[in-house]
Amino acid sequence: MDFLLLLIFIMYPIRGVVINGLFHNDDPEAENEWMPAGSFWTQPKGQVHITSAKGENLLAYIEIEEGPYLVKPTEEAFHTDEVPLNMDQSNIVWLNAADIRWISKSVAGSQTQAKVAMLWGDKNEQQFYGSMLKLPAGFAGKLVSHAGSFKAVVIKGDLQYQFPKLEQAVKLTPGSYFASSDNGDHQLSVGERELVLYIRTNGEFELK
Repeated sequence: MDFLLLLIFIMYPIRGVVINGLFHNDDPEAENEWMPAGSFWTQPKGQVHITSAKGENLLAYIEIEEGPYLVKPTEEAFHTDEVPLNMDQSNIVWLNAADIRWISKSVAGSQTQAKVAMLWGDKNEQQFYGSMLKLPAGFAGKLVSHAGSFKAVVIKGDLQYQFPKLEQAVKLTPGSYFASSDNGDHQLSVGERELVLYIRTNGEFELK
């Protein structure tokens, strides 16, 4: 199944992460550059662009910098200093968790191979920023949030998830998400496939 959507002109910046299928996002004259699951793109406000996709069970996570989601005619388009970004999953730079202070040493060992990719924003400014967290198959541990707002979206893999207020763990598949406000302890158990989470937050988080 192929999908074509012309987004004429968006009032606010948007970001996307491919969950299933192949996606393309660029100006209408650009050649298709199909991005697979785990890829990331940004679209600045005010610019005419096109988003298309192909495959079965097409799914992407889309977030807007602020609302509402307004589409305007092309004659009202405008340019800013921002440029669109299309980052194929093969080009994402993953940091070894052993070099990151907020990953505990017991988790960062060679057997777990936890990795992090910083996508946008600056975590040191205590404002919203986006990152990806990659955990190997069979991982079991705790993701602790110290933020006023924390959201994690499952991009790849299967996850057994438990929050302290839940009596039983629940299975989360790609496209699912979990969230917390203020502090939150999220118990994670990864299945037989590597897990990739997209995380949007405005504070610190730790992997233990």
